[in-house]
Amino acid sequence: MERNRLPSMNFEAEILADPHDNSELYVIPSMRSLTAEEYVEAFQSFLDHSTEHQCMDEFNKEVMPHIMAGLGNGKSTINILGVGSGTGEQDLKMIQILQAAHPGVLINNEIIEPNPQHVAAYKELVNRAPDLQGVSFTWHQLTSSEYEQQVKEKNTHKKFDFIHMIQMLYRVEDIPNTIKFFHSCLNHQGKLLIIILSDSSGWASLWKKYRHCLPSTDSGHYITSDSITAVLRKLGIKYHVYEFPSGWDITECFIEGDPAGGHMMDFLTGTKNFLGTAPAALRSRLQEALCQPECSSRKDGRVIFCNNLSMIVAES
Repeated sequence: MERNRLPSMNFEAEILADPHDNSELYVIPSMRSLTAEEYVEAFQSFLDHSTEHQCMDEFNKEVMPHIMAGLGNGKSTINILGVGSGTGEQDLKMIQILQAAHPGVLINNEIIEPNPQHVAAYKELVNRAPDLQGVSFTWHQLTSSEYEQQVKEKNTHKKFDFIHMIQMLYRVEDIPNTIKFFHSCLNHQGKLLIIILSDSSGWASLWKKYRHCLPSTDSGHYITSDSITAVLRKLGIKYHVYEFPSGWDITECFIEGDPAGGHMMDFLTGTKNFLGTAPAALRSRLQEALCQPECSSRKDGRVIFCNNLSMIVAES
């Protein structure tokens, strides 16, 4: 569930000699992308200040029971694949809905997740969770493209009744072929769920209209729901889109020295210590862009960035 690809570590620094005393050197860190560990912390700050998971809970409550009821086609075992499942909170909620729709059915749940910290947190969540009788878990600590390559090399094209890709396509290199591959992994009457930022979100405006306000260290792909539905139409895949509102309180991003605001700006830009390393002009441009009405609204003195999501359900 990541907005940005996890980049390779790229540490750079400028070493400047003090003009008054050449015996002292000052190291000024350059801007660089977040490491996997730093991303986890920045992402958590985003979750703490947004309604992203509450938005997904609404979808789970209103739409998911109908989707789950149609899975399995009477089989005694239902196979699920989570692609980029992160720490697993949403996976377990969907499994609960599936269990309610199909009591007594065995569930094989496979997970593709490259971030080792996320995998460890997911496993810990499973160990603590009640009511997982009849559910098996298999983790593949790989990227989606590595998993695809492995499947093709070993010729082990396993089929699944339900595949979900939640907030992960931003870090995929070849989005059309990735969607095509995972759609090909569906069983007859299977469903592919893609959750992605809506074109009505502030992210869409930021990426399209204010891209010049973002640093080059932001290594994610700027995609929204329209890009995904265009791919599905080209592939001739039937789909339905559900739109759900979500907000992200970014008020602290404008408070000098606020730790939470710093982490949130790191998440938004994919950059380590953006507020401390970015040129002042770039910081100002971005903060100004974030306040624009197509990106954010004001409520009770708070700045709420529009984080609306699109839930795209594709048929097999």
